[in-house]
Amino acid sequence: MALSLSLCFLSAAVSGLVCALVLQPLCFPYFWRDLLFLLKVVRSGVKLELYRWRRDVRTVLDRFVEQARRIPDKPFIIYDGSARTYRDVDRRSERLARVFLNTAELKKGDCVAMLMNNEPDYLCVWFGLAKVGCTVAFLNTNIRSRSVLHCLDCCGARTLIVGSDLLECLESILLDLQQKNIQVWTMKSHMKHTLVRSLLDQLDVESDDRVPAELRATTAIDTPMMYIFTSGTTGLPKAAVITHLQSLKAASGFWAFGATESDVIYTALPLYHSAASLVGIGGTIELGATCVLKKKFSASQFWPDCRNHGVTIFQYIGELCRYLCNQPKTEMDQAHKVRMGVGNGLRQDVWRDFLFRFGNIKMCEIYGSTEGNLCFMNHIGKIGAVGRSNVFYKLLFKYDLVKYDMIKDEPVRDQHGFCQPVKKGETGLLLSRVSAISPFFGYAGNKRLTEKKLLRNVLVKGDAYFNTGDLMAEDQEGFIYFRDRVGDTFRWKGENVATTEVAEVLGSVDFVQEVNVYGVEIPGREGRAGMAALIVRPCFLFDGEKLFECAVKDLPAYARPVFVRLQDIMEMTSTFKQQKFQLVQSGFNPSTISDPLYVLDYHQRSYTPLTEQIHQSVLSGEWKM
Repeated sequence: MALSLSLCFLSAAVSGLVCALVLQPLCFPYFWRDLLFLLKVVRSGVKLELYRWRRDVRTVLDRFVEQARRIPDKPFIIYDGSARTYRDVDRRSERLARVFLNTAELKKGDCVAMLMNNEPDYLCVWFGLAKVGCTVAFLNTNIRSRSVLHCLDCCGARTLIVGSDLLECLESILLDLQQKNIQVWTMKSHMKHTLVRSLLDQLDVESDDRVPAELRATTAIDTPMMYIFTSGTTGLPKAAVITHLQSLKAASGFWAFGATESDVIYTALPLYHSAASLVGIGGTIELGATCVLKKKFSASQFWPDCRNHGVTIFQYIGELCRYLCNQPKTEMDQAHKVRMGVGNGLRQDVWRDFLFRFGNIKMCEIYGSTEGNLCFMNHIGKIGAVGRSNVFYKLLFKYDLVKYDMIKDEPVRDQHGFCQPVKKGETGLLLSRVSAISPFFGYAGNKRLTEKKLLRNVLVKGDAYFNTGDLMAEDQEGFIYFRDRVGDTFRWKGENVATTEVAEVLGSVDFVQEVNVYGVEIPGREGRAGMAALIVRPCFLFDGEKLFECAVKDLPAYARPVFVRLQDIMEMTSTFKQQKFQLVQSGFNPSTISDPLYVLDYHQRSYTPLTEQIHQSVLSGEWKM
């Protein structure tokens, strides 16, 4: 009898196991991949929490110094065909650190701004400053004079280091910098300018002996270690606070996706953005891998570079992949070792075209903002999804999708004042709860802007959520999809455009009475192109040449409105905000819009009338934007 019962139990167990093995791939096809990925996330999180409890933080810079000792002769950066080893960059950054200490007289805790293009010395300067214990502020190389001064003010920088190829950008504000007692240094030899000093001249006389390690040491993982500037609703750039916690999380991204130290990573994104610096360089350091660094992205050089250097992973934004797909087809399209792409903003149609043409490359989308407290990672490679979620992820990172009123431009709240979550598959505003696990560190020098990014009393009284400003949807399988961006920011040419900044610049033109800036979709193009609805002052006429001159002089290329629409009345919402929704929906088609339309014309150096012929040229991609 006992033997019979044992056989029954054994038979039932075997049957259950067989059923589980059969049903699991059908009902839970991503179970094991989700579990393995989540274990990596938990492992990384536990390590960070141990840093917090022990108050002994091993930073990304500490990891770099460790790698320079472990693999000194391994190429760390390949730039313009030549390699800099881990030892090379380590020693040069040590010599720079001594210049910063002995000649520039910097000390631990000082904030130093960097205005440099991608080059190996960007990393040497960055690491040299970090070795002294300075907080580093990365400036966008597209910003103009007024914005440079604003950025320095809001992060409290009293030293500016500028690349040799960007000195001309500062000519108009050098006296202003001097009056503010801001010292300017450049990576150029034999400077004759009295207001700019040469780092290279000082570098030649310094040793590469290590500066004291205690200068870079930190006991708090939440200590700010840099500022990265991001556009927002206030117009001028905002200094997002980046702590050691955020930098360490970003540096684990490649590892979480399965990268190893044998990988060669291709980065053509600007280092002043978190994707290239924190994820790209930080991730390379964490692995002990090699990074092929480009000054700028070139669609024609991309695949030859990948073949020449044995690239296995590349960083992208969606626009980059579209440029590659638009290149002439060749028989070498799949002759490469690239196995993975890591980035964001890849449209489904471009994604499919890219894989069909260039082979079986796993595209790993990352969703997140520089200052945000939430990150989604599409580790499955599901086409079109920006991230992946499941019940375990939600236990660790609390987020919600809530109903959003596009007309009123605000979340929908019920009779009790609380937001209303959307159902699975529905589009809603993505909010991420602020907690000890997911803190929000805000912006330097402006508590008001920090508070403005928070929504309070969202689901229960007293809670606080970070407002991403993004409309998202989550399907039944837990994949997250980006739908649209709300508010006063849109994305064009891989950059965030602050509509109020553009409006302020255009509003300075004498014939402009009121401006409403927004983004419009162009079929086949990533993001949204800028468009400005204008009201012309009484007794004035629209002057396309004057508006062009203002846009080119005071706005970076990606922020210049591509289209202009003249209106007699500016529509407002019930809360007295400019109405954008209807303008965005109507687009820029001259055959359906009765208002006068103009287009940015670089050939004529003016905003010229948008004709049906030009409209078709824009749609076909022939018009220069």
